[in-house]
Amino acid sequence: MSLVDRLDHLVLTVEDIERTCTFYEQALGLARESFGEGRTALRFGQQKINLHPNPSPIDTKAGKPTPGSADICFIAAVPIEEVQRRLESLGIPLVAGPVPRAGACGPLTSLYVRDPDGNLVEIASYD
Repeated sequence: MSLVDRLDHLVLTVEDIERTCTFYEQALGLARESFGEGRTALRFGQQKINLHPNPSPIDTKAGKPTPGSADICFIAAVPIEEVQRRLESLGIPLVAGPVPRAGACGPLTSLYVRDPDGNLVEIASYD
């Protein structure tokens, strides 16, 4: 039996918080949020992505925080074709997709892009 229920947040180490926020706001509609003492996060649903600058003054962080080292998957709230049209309209090139993949809850159709730091961002919908 698992001792955890769900993911609350994850952290991305980024070179430029403003550039990262702009990308995720425009490409995926995530909402910028300020919290704590000058910290920034991107919120979607009941989750968020906290952003750490590189280098980060925050003591509790990964052992080797590196911009561009993440590979994350979002589940789309709209049809994957709508996501693809949005990305194309913004001139964001696809790395791959749409392609079939296996998600935590079954078969997915996925698109892949890179954010400004080079993180691999998968946007998927369950079939």
